[in-house]
Amino acid sequence: MSGIPHDHYEPKSNAEKWLHRRLPIVDLIYNTLMIPTPKNLNWMWIWGIVLTFCLVLQIVTGIVLVMHYTPDTSLAFASVEHIMRNVNGGFMLRYLHQNGASLFFLAVYFHIFRGLYYGSYKEPREVTWIIGILIYVLMMGTAFMGYVLPWGQMSFWGATVITGLFGAIPFVGESLQTWLLGGPAVDNATLTRFFSLHYLLPFVILGLVVLHIWAFHTTGNNNPTGVEVRRTSKDVAERDTLPFWPYFVIKDLFALVVILAVFFAVVGFMPNYLGHPDNYIEANPLATPAHIVPEWYFLPFYAILRAFDDSVWVVQFASFITGGIIDAKFFGVLAMFGAIVVMALAPWLDTSSVRSGRYRPMFKWWFWLLVVDFMVLMWVGAMPAEGIYPYIALIGSAYWFAYFLVILPLLGVIEKPLPQPATIEDDFKATYGKSKSTGGGLADPTPAE
Repeated sequence: MSGIPHDHYEPKSNAEKWLHRRLPIVDLIYNTLMIPTPKNLNWMWIWGIVLTFCLVLQIVTGIVLVMHYTPDTSLAFASVEHIMRNVNGGFMLRYLHQNGASLFFLAVYFHIFRGLYYGSYKEPREVTWIIGILIYVLMMGTAFMGYVLPWGQMSFWGATVITGLFGAIPFVGESLQTWLLGGPAVDNATLTRFFSLHYLLPFVILGLVVLHIWAFHTTGNNNPTGVEVRRTSKDVAERDTLPFWPYFVIKDLFALVVILAVFFAVVGFMPNYLGHPDNYIEANPLATPAHIVPEWYFLPFYAILRAFDDSVWVVQFASFITGGIIDAKFFGVLAMFGAIVVMALAPWLDTSSVRSGRYRPMFKWWFWLLVVDFMVLMWVGAMPAEGIYPYIALIGSAYWFAYFLVILPLLGVIEKPLPQPATIEDDFKATYGKSKSTGGGLADPTPAE
């Protein structure tokens, strides 16, 4: 499964040998659990198990909720109330599903920014990174369609605004929007389509997750140093790695328990904290909310969408050279999707030969500014598009694109990186080896050379 030399499963009993010849499922499980893993992984490598838990939670709770939900505009809101009031444990299932989406996106953002900092997108892990971005895009689509299903005010008007973006695409926009809505406006056909896709896409995501895991098991895990595991022999590889079971499984499970303690506290004591009050009012096409906002995990890209209006010179320039084909609305759509595309292109935009940000002093400053920029965009995306907020959104959007399109390529040329450890074993000993002054600390569990 991995190119790193390690022990492989050998069936012992006759039953194991019989099954192994026909369906090597035990071999697959063994190689997955015993895969050699860089032994210097830190706590930022715990988000994989959180994401796996979230996906399973969303699928299981979603299947049960579907049994009681009615995808009809005249009954959808009432069916959600029925789930909350009359179905045994229905309120808990809905709150788990609703807040599980927030935990899912929180974990995926930590996962993505960890990858950006430690260079997990660099060769030979480009395909792993692209699959991860595809999963993220499908998560956004699934979450958006799920937000429409309760058929509250914010559900209806959010669907109206977002589907209206497709109408801005030149030449085919109107036809595409009609096809997406199932008619001229957000109505029953729209709800039915979104319900079907919201139910289907998680299983597509599950398939991509399996592909994602297969991809990084093939190339091996990245690690905080960015130094690759030595693969010359099994003995040498073992000095850089530990089996995934039990070392990292127990570590991941401990982290999952801590995170779930906070998650269930939110579900139990403040389940509606992240929801919008207007979505607890049944959808009314004749009453527009004062301020239409999406869920918090969409806010950074929503801010980018709104940042580019007719007053921005780059929009005016694009409109001029295209003869008005690209207007402010279409430019905003391009910017919103472009913000994800440039992130997907990071493997080719980052020209540095050093993988980990730990050894890139200039990179660290620009990266942490990107993290702050993401938080600012999230905040401004929840604010009205008036006053100083559009200017802040425009500055934040400009930095997002500048980071990927200008700063990353330039840093690889002008930055002088710090010395890297020769091997993962050296980094592990430097961090966890015996203290020279006291003789204490965690001893290296692997044999010395």
